Parts: sequence; C-alpha cells; structure tokens
Amino acid sequence: MAQFQIRPEYVSFDNYGTLISWHMNDTARELTRGQLDDEQFAAFTAIFRRYRYDAVLGDYLPYDTILQNSFDRACKRHGIESTPEAGTVLGEAVASWGAHDGIVEPLTTMGKNYKLVILSNGDDWHLNKSVARLGADFHAVLTAEQAQSYKPRYQAFEYMLETLNARPEDFLHVSSHTRYDLIPADDLGFTNKVYFNRGFDPHARAYNYRTVASLGEVNAMLGL
Repeated sequence: MAQFQIRPEYVSFDNYGTLISWHMNDTARELTRGQLDDEQFAAFTAIFRRYRYDAVLGDYLPYDTILQNSFDRACKRHGIESTPEAGTVLGEAVASWGAHDGIVEPLTTMGKNYKLVILSNGDDWHLNKSVARLGADFHAVLTAEQAQSYKPRYQAFEYMLETLNARPEDFLHVSSHTRYDLIPADDLGFTNKVYFNRGFDPHARAYNYRTVASLGEVNAMLGL
C-alpha cells in the first residue's frame, strides 16, 4: 500500500455515509408508505437525493429544514402527499444512526497518531448525538451550522481552514462523497484525498484522489 509523501497534520472526515451508516431511504419509505410502489419509490429516492444536493448549494438553513424542503419537492414531483413533520422525523433518524462496520477500531488507532477532524453537513445537535458512537477522540467537530454553509460550497472548507489556522496541504481528507467533498476539496488545493467507496457517488478520477474500501487501508497509507 503506497504511503503519503507528506505526513498530514490532520485527518479530516465527512461523517454521514462515510463514518456513520446512512439509512435515509428507510425513513423516507416509512414517510411515503402506501403511496408508492417499489419502482416508484426507487425513482423517488433518486430525486430526493438530488434535491438535497440542490438545497445545500444555497444559503444556510437548518439541516432539518433542508430535509423538509427536499422531501416536499420530491413528493410534489411524484404527485403524492408530503407531511409537515418530515424534516423533523428525517433529522431525528440521522442523529440515531450508528457507525459503519469496521470503523471504530481503525479510527481509534488513527486518533492515537493523528489529529482527527469532522467536517459535516449536519448541524450541531446531530453531531452531538453521532460522534460519541465513533469511539475515537476528535480534535475538532465542525458542522454546517457553525460554518453557516454546506459542502460542496467552498465556505464550508474555508471555515475548517480558518478555524484550525491550517492550509489545505496540512490535511488528508476522507469521504465517501465525490460531489460533496472531493471535488471542492481538490478545487481548493487539498492534495491528499481519499474516496471511501461506498457506492454513493459516481467516480470523478480527474480530481486526484485515492480509492479505498476500508479505513484500515487509510491507516496503511499513513504508515500505521
């Protein structure tokens, strides 16, 4: 396993989907139960995902509001009834999920050797619930609420740099999302980037990242 040429000061992570397991479709299924067949629901989840991406490109709103607005748009697109509590229900689900299998042990090892950072599109209260389930000590947990901006907007990454008084080259950034994380990180000059391939986003190999299937592979790259 090739190692990084320069030892980073920080290893930064996306949280939801990358470290914490992602079950948004399970909750969306409950909220739309009886209104969509399986084929329709597959199309619904695809457009719901795209509306979430579109929503975070604008001005900051609380994440539960982002979820509500995106869910409303997906329901309208499919001609079904939404529910005014959808954002709250979806947000509570986000805060309830646990770590992916194979995360806690290698993350703990990494945290004993590097400063770990989370840069998340969740709000403070989501991360307050989730981070404890990861079992590692984090140097900083940074949220969209703090940055007043969501990834992939540059402002979110710039907030991390400013908060830590750091440069892009001081980081190894790890994410399972090319569109939200790795593309804007590359635009801003983050040299060390890892795509933790969980099948969420299409590959974007021109953006100079390495692909792994486990956190243990990242530790090997770091010489651990």
